[in-house]
This record gives sequence, C-alpha cells and structure tokens, in this order.
Amino acid sequence: MPPLRAILMFLLLAANTVLHVVPLLLVALVKALLPSDRLRRAADPLLTGIAERWIGINSAMLDRLTGTCVHVQMDASLRRDGHYLVLANHQSWVDIVVLQKVFNRRIPFMRFFLKRQLIWVPLLGLAWWALDFPFMGRYTKKQIARRPELAGRDIVATRRACEKFRSIPVSIMNFVEGTRFTPAKHAKQGAPYRHLLKPKSGGVAFVLDAMGDGLHAIVDVTIAYPGGRPSLVDLVANRVPQIRVQVRERPIPVELLGGDYQNDRAFRVRFQQWMNALWQQKDEDLARLLGE
Repeated sequence: MPPLRAILMFLLLAANTVLHVVPLLLVALVKALLPSDRLRRAADPLLTGIAERWIGINSAMLDRLTGTCVHVQMDASLRRDGHYLVLANHQSWVDIVVLQKVFNRRIPFMRFFLKRQLIWVPLLGLAWWALDFPFMGRYTKKQIARRPELAGRDIVATRRACEKFRSIPVSIMNFVEGTRFTPAKHAKQGAPYRHLLKPKSGGVAFVLDAMGDGLHAIVDVTIAYPGGRPSLVDLVANRVPQIRVQVRERPIPVELLGGDYQNDRAFRVRFQQWMNALWQQKDEDLARLLGE
C-alpha cells in the first residue's frame, strides 16, 4: 500500500503543478508584453495568487492523504503586507514544503535565492522565473580564485532582485547554511553546532544592505524532524510522522544596516558574531524540538 500511496500522491502533485503552472506562464507571457512597468506590476498579484492557490492545494493534499503532523510554535505577529527576511536551517527538500505550508497567505509570497541550474527543472524552473525568483551563480572558491570577477556577480544579482522587491510586499527566503545538512558535511566543516552547519553571513548582509529600512523584521525559522531527515519520497509515502517548527520574529539590528560587509573587516566581524549568536540559539532550539 505505501508504494501505491506514494505514486498516487506524486500523480496528484504533478497534476496540480501542471494545472497551475500553465496559466501562470500564460500570465507571465502577457506581463512581459505589456508596455509599461506600472501595467506589469499590476499583473503581479494575479501571478502570486495563482502560486498561493497552487501551494494551498498541495498543502491540503498532504494534510488529507498523509498522517504527517506539523507542530508550529509561533512567536511572531505576521502580516500579509509586510517585508520580511526569512532565515531557516536546511536539511531536506521537505523544508520548502514545510515553509510554504506554514507561511502561505500569512506573509507575502516567499521568494528563494536559487541556483542558476534550477531554471532547467521542467515546468518549475519556468514558474520560478515567472514569479521573479532570483537565480544565483553560487560559484565555488576555486572558480572565484581562477576568475575573481565572478565574486561580484551574485552581489549584483542580489541588489537587482532586492531593488525590485522594495516596491512590493515580499518575503525573501535564505537558507543561511548554503546547502543541506548531512553528517558528512558537518564533520568536514568542524562546525561548532550539534545540528547545524556554519552560517554563511554574506548573503544575509547583502540583502540587509540592499533592502535597508525596507524590511520590517527577520522571521527566524527552525525546522526539526524527530524521526530523522526525510526525503520528498518519505513525505508522500507517509513515512514522516511529525515535523516541529519554531518561528521567532526578530528585529533587524540597526547597527548592522548600512555597513560594507565586503570591504569593512570590522563590520564583517561584527556581522558574523551576530549571525553566529543567532545560529547558537537555533542549535539550542533544534535540540529542544528534537526532544534531546
């Protein structure tokens, strides 16, 4: 029975994706042909409305066709018209499903910073493009060492995306570790946390710099899987009994606005200290959510 359940869930999710992505792309095409920025911006609520309905139906199917229970501890007063920077730990592709389920229609539609290669994912890549998800190069240290000019490309892309987001309600999502947690990556890093990889502060600093006082708050999300890190197959096959989520709303430290993270070493050290302290709190939250 579990394999049949997984196949049924995948078929339903795929059908829901096609039913929503096709009209989404048609609206995006019309938007691209409109003659002015004002008219193009007027199409944005329709695009996000289609995406939110898509996510809502996916979440409803997971509620009805799996036994997964999502426990949310909410220490935040969230607004549909806010401007948020959402920070979360990253363990699985299931994280994205959880974030969408918890925050859909509670905060502005979330945009993720995505690897550029993901634009080639069938249907979804085009949908992310139509919804103005920023695509990043994510260059390795070796690539940047060979071609130093690559270091600035993601900064330019971040600024361009944030300038677009300043004029609309938005939630900018950042997985601060930069990659999914695995025991092997944790051991290789020698990370000082029990359940987390080291945070990468640069992306957060660039968003805060580009958005400035355009952001209302930071939404700090901790996701825990007491039964172990699941895959998407585990989720649709009903092998994830429960998921625990802690949500904290945090003020944006005024002293971290307006600094030059790239060129000011003292500011960079202060920023990293703030990020490390936040990550230490998250590690303690994870231990509590896991019941340790």
